[in-house]
Amino acid sequence: MGVCSLVPQSFQRTACAALVLSLFVTPLAPVMAQARSAPESFADLADAVSSAVVNISASTTVEEKRTGIPNLPQGTPFDDLFEEFFRRRQGQGGNEGQPGQSPRQRRSSSLGSGFVIDAAGIVITNNHVIADATEITVIFTDGQKLKAEIVGKDAKVDIAVLRVKPEKPLKAVKFGDSEKMRVGEWVMAVGNPFGLGGTVTAGIVSARNRNIDSGPYDNYIQTDASINKGNSGGPLFNMNGDVIGVNTAILSPSGGSVGIGFATPSATVQPIIDQLISFGETRRGWLGVRIQNVDDAIAESLKLGKARGALVAVVDEKGPGKPAGMKAGDVILKFDGKDVTESRDLPKLVAATPVGKQVDVLVMRDGKEQTLKVTLGRLEDGEKQASLDKKTQTDAQPGRSAVQKAFGMEFGSLDADVRKKFSIKDSVKGVVVTAVDANSPAAEKRIQPGDTIVEINQEAVSKPTDIAARTKALKDQGRKSALFLVANAQGDVRFVALNLD
Repeated sequence: MGVCSLVPQSFQRTACAALVLSLFVTPLAPVMAQARSAPESFADLADAVSSAVVNISASTTVEEKRTGIPNLPQGTPFDDLFEEFFRRRQGQGGNEGQPGQSPRQRRSSSLGSGFVIDAAGIVITNNHVIADATEITVIFTDGQKLKAEIVGKDAKVDIAVLRVKPEKPLKAVKFGDSEKMRVGEWVMAVGNPFGLGGTVTAGIVSARNRNIDSGPYDNYIQTDASINKGNSGGPLFNMNGDVIGVNTAILSPSGGSVGIGFATPSATVQPIIDQLISFGETRRGWLGVRIQNVDDAIAESLKLGKARGALVAVVDEKGPGKPAGMKAGDVILKFDGKDVTESRDLPKLVAATPVGKQVDVLVMRDGKEQTLKVTLGRLEDGEKQASLDKKTQTDAQPGRSAVQKAFGMEFGSLDADVRKKFSIKDSVKGVVVTAVDANSPAAEKRIQPGDTIVEINQEAVSKPTDIAARTKALKDQGRKSALFLVANAQGDVRFVALNLD
């Protein structure tokens, strides 16, 4: 019997051809030699690390304010009768809601995962697992239960550090280098999905540097190892038994694993954990600028060649960037020697840099590169100051005092009446937008009535005729787009590039 007879007749020709090719085509030995074969078993690895992985039970006390009178349909002939009936029952039964009585309290519990990094009792989990918990219990694989106290927590990278007091040293695991992980490498997750403690799942690194818009420092490892509710806060191991990520989120329409899970890399969480252990709080670097993405139109208007870097929209008057000479319109290309490929790279680089360190910041300004030396401040101090300076603004109906039209917008002078109609802060200077054509490029860029044009190509404008003058000058220079600095009524600004054609 030949080999071809081992398959159905309809597939014999294809199967035989494939077999012949497999016998005579030279294998790609150099490529295959670099690949690591799949492990025969994860059992040894699971035995080595599982006792360091814990279940987290977090309880919160919630007050329920009840009147004792249920919601009933209104407008019936029996309204008064029902109300009197339930009021009498309250008086007899002593239900909650009566004057002078305490509201009813209810305990709410959540389950998650965690892992021990110090045999003396330091446990890591997600911030959202313990959130506003009033009581936290750490449950070990041997059934031991220990009360935990919060050492520190950080919502921005969703990490929390807990401390327990064991009678004897605990089994601990160490962090590995997540930066060395490659797409396609094997990983193993251990945790407490749906309350099923000690669950082990395995998969590969599906992708790196994922941004899921959950916070300012998104840099997730994506994995197809099964991650479900309750896995949050648990470790993602490499094949050496080192923690290279903290399982944090899933992408799933059903709420269960569909093979898309996310872990915060060890390189991201380790500096935060060190700060929380040392200080009980985070101490991130602060540059004192507000940035935005650089798209192709903005890159052309600033002569960048290609879209890259982070465009500085606002320089905080009290931030460290101001005395260093940083200006709105600068494009940050490098920070402390590291490339800023896109705007979301910058916050992660700055936050990971020690407070007080002087760094070189390479910027593009007026088509030329220059280096600024900035001594970093502390982000948390800047946030506190910003919250003190923030003022509430009231909404107003748009008005019209337009005297010029361009780019599908109508412009007017920024006088007292217009400021009142649009509730524009006194500190905002420029030319007000009084109307926007819904089908115009300006509308596509989300410019709206009440916004103010502050600058065009980094030159200030103060009256509507300046708009036409500046755009004409740019056309005469052969420019294809104009870069508008636009402020909203509260004074928050951003750059918008509009095509001159």
